[in-house]
Amino acid sequence: MISRVQIRHFLAVVDSGSFTRAAELIHVTQPSLSSGVAELERQLGTKLLIRDKKRIQLTEAGSRFLVHARRIQREFRLAEEKIGQVSTPAEPLRLGLIDTLASALVERIVCEYLDQPDALPLIVKEGREAEIARALSNHEVDAALTILDSQMQAAGAVALVDEPYVLMVPDSHLIAGRGRVAPEEVSGETMIARRSCEVLVETSKFFTSHGIRPPFSLRSPNDDRVLRMVRAGLGITVAPLSSRIDGVSAVELATFDRRRTIGFAWLEPEGADMSAISALRGIAQGVFRT
Repeated sequence: MISRVQIRHFLAVVDSGSFTRAAELIHVTQPSLSSGVAELERQLGTKLLIRDKKRIQLTEAGSRFLVHARRIQREFRLAEEKIGQVSTPAEPLRLGLIDTLASALVERIVCEYLDQPDALPLIVKEGREAEIARALSNHEVDAALTILDSQMQAAGAVALVDEPYVLMVPDSHLIAGRGRVAPEEVSGETMIARRSCEVLVETSKFFTSHGIRPPFSLRSPNDDRVLRMVRAGLGITVAPLSSRIDGVSAVELATFDRRRTIGFAWLEPEGADMSAISALRGIAQGVFRT
């Protein structure tokens, strides 16, 4: 296979008219230059140059090859110039996201972040609370919107909202206007189970302890679907307050005191841009304040 070095050697000899001057021109030894040209001729199977003591001349084959050699050299230079003008893509910011965070809130945070003129590309990794905590500690993500445990809070993570788990019912439901209901008041209700709920086991035990074993019309890991089915009248569910959507009312469930703290956590970046992390944190704080 013909190499660029061989073409460079050949053109240097042609342009300078001498192996000696060509070697000086491209800063190689004359034996190396002579060997490179000889190998090129061997690969092509023909003589390219007539070696004379006074000057170097091209053979007919050499004249034909010269046209191709100059074109190839121009293409090499053009490629180098074009590639050199391309900036290295910025490393993306990797965000861990707990899968029970309301999509509307996530959408607002992502939109405001990406609207910034100098925003880094964003990659989102979804998962349960333990998965996101593990990804953050292993530097698989640079920051996370997740449930904060005591260890994260001690490390300096920023709390965004502390919220209760409440009953979600359609606006047309009889208890929709009530601020608080006793568990016995929903004993005859059909329920929808949020399979991704962090307190699913505790919720089940709570209703069982009050003698309530409701029928289930849907069991789904998709919170958006669950809330839409609540709005449609398929059943009611227990969910974090921030999950509420239009057409659904949040009602406090008496004596069910489970809460969660959603926060923004991060580690000192390994190659990540701390200014981008700070910008995303500020946006998340602003979204949860409104």
